[in-house]
Amino acid sequence: MESKNITIGFDAAKLDALEFVLRKQRSSVQRRMEDVLQQLYESEVPEAVREYVDSKSAPAARPRRPAKASVTKQKEGDEHGTA
Repeated sequence: MESKNITIGFDAAKLDALEFVLRKQRSSVQRRMEDVLQQLYESEVPEAVREYVDSKSAPAARPRRPAKASVTKQKEGDEHGTA
């Protein structure tokens, strides 16, 4: 699925403090924002629309090739025990 970047303004001092705290938690503003945006999407976009979007972004199903039959030809004489 194609991604788009979102740019928002936020107070620099507050962002620095938030990054500092999240680093201690082994997280990041980017990761937390992605999680919150996903939660917002799931809570606000109706399930039928999400399923439609998911079906459009899923790779197209390729038709399966039939399995090759492993046919071993035997000589007619071998089947009857004669050569």
